[in-house]
Amino acid sequence: GLDSQLACLILKSQGIEVTPVFFETYFFKAEPIKRFAEEIGLELRIVDISEEHLKIVKNPQNGYGRFMNPCIDCHMLMIKKAKEIMEKEGYDFIATGEVLDERPFSQTMNALKKIEKSLNLGNKILRPLSQKVLEETEIEKKGLVKRDLLLDIRGRSRKKQLELAKMFNLKEFQSPASGCILTDPEYAKRLKEIKKLNANFDRNDSIIIRNGRIFIESQTVFIVGRNELENKKLLELLKKEDILLVPEFPGPTVLIRNFQREVNKEEVEKGIELLKQFSKKAPDDYYQKIKIIKGG
Repeated sequence: GLDSQLACLILKSQGIEVTPVFFETYFFKAEPIKRFAEEIGLELRIVDISEEHLKIVKNPQNGYGRFMNPCIDCHMLMIKKAKEIMEKEGYDFIATGEVLDERPFSQTMNALKKIEKSLNLGNKILRPLSQKVLEETEIEKKGLVKRDLLLDIRGRSRKKQLELAKMFNLKEFQSPASGCILTDPEYAKRLKEIKKLNANFDRNDSIIIRNGRIFIESQTVFIVGRNELENKKLLELLKKEDILLVPEFPGPTVLIRNFQREVNKEEVEKGIELLKQFSKKAPDDYYQKIKIIKGG
């Protein structure tokens, strides 16, 4: 996002060699970010932390933010991975785009100190956008970075960042948190329901609820595709125990998933009724024109 881009540019302007790292998960992907790195003339390194991150989403040690976003644990994981790269490859320090008090959950003074202490970072982490309102680090004391060229941004206003974007002539950047679907209210609501049904939900479960209309009854989820793309996605994500209803007339595909057992006859009937309900014009003999596909 913009904060991270600016952090890179502030360090680059001091003649410091910067390697941007994007940590990819099931909930935020690198593809939209590549052009942002290209714009500031840096080659993006992508590190997949999907499985480790999924464990955090299921059970975050430091809890969730407003929705299903475990930001403190997420930041801690990413900085831990960055620390491993730093130590293995001989970098001098880690820099982040964090802004003090920009996030009420994960970017408070206590949260930043907690991450540093937990990961035993010492003075090996720098926050260029807010460093002047933070304690001076060994990085600055040793002269690796000039403190007077760092910034003192604090709080949730984006005014200063947008001014800097204009100054650096940045045209490509994302709005805050726009890349993480865990901060999306509707998606978070769906994922919370899935977690109640199955605390050990997997990658497939987390992806499939991004598609279609979702209906939940007891331990069963019904997903009704809204367009051709979603219908195709439901087929691709079909699990062994699932049932997929595919109409031979214009209408939605319906996926039925039970987290405790195989889908039963009553649930298939419910799925068929949902298929009919969301078909613009189901034929009179619709029941005979629905293909039932079992996963596996």
